[in-house]
Amino acid sequence: MKRNYISGVRLNSPPEEDSYLGGLPVVRHLAQRKELFFSKSVTFLVGENATGKSTLLEAIAVAYGFNAEGGTRNFIFSTNPSHSELYRHLTLSRSAYPKDGFFLRAESFYNAASYIDEIGAAHNYGGRSLHKQSHGESFLSLMENRFSGNGLYLLDEPEAALSPSRLMTLLAHIHALVQKNSQFIIATHSPILMTYPGAEVYLLTEDGIHSVGFRETEHYQLTRRFLENPEKMLCYLLNMDDR
Repeated sequence: MKRNYISGVRLNSPPEEDSYLGGLPVVRHLAQRKELFFSKSVTFLVGENATGKSTLLEAIAVAYGFNAEGGTRNFIFSTNPSHSELYRHLTLSRSAYPKDGFFLRAESFYNAASYIDEIGAAHNYGGRSLHKQSHGESFLSLMENRFSGNGLYLLDEPEAALSPSRLMTLLAHIHALVQKNSQFIIATHSPILMTYPGAEVYLLTEDGIHSVGFRETEHYQLTRRFLENPEKMLCYLLNMDDR
């Protein structure tokens, strides 16, 4: 049985309750449970905005040794040190050591791409500057050329730059890397990504952290209802007469 590189995370010292971190739902609920387990090769953290999924993923990445703005454990740049202090409050359970790893943070990927150019490492990312590719192309180029397997890959909202067809391409890349003994922890809003077979989907809400099937998420249900009858949904949303 494959061992995950990170098998769980727990809160070792809760932040002050009246602080920003202390008020995040994910932090409050981590404080109430012994450990959040990562038993599958692919784990999704999903939930509404401000539940703390990206903050938790960022804290896991920094606690593991990745650069807070993205990249490998060897990236040492800092453009805007705006990451939270949550990583100081976490303990990671580690059961193996990866040969490869990367933290992809959509909102600061530009900074990581600039650092790659600065150190002259574009040859490891397909031989062309990521800045000379479209946003979506650069994301997929990273996956195709830099992720080599036997790795720990933490992805924060990778769907941000990808079309639906490219999201399906991303699913195929994830699967190929899982077959090469890799682990993914992904914060996402994408119901397409959540369909990955056998994945753990943790739904973060005001009420708790729940393991659910992707069809139980509001992301899937709302998207499906909207696409099945967009006219009705738009009439409701825009307060229009549907006569």
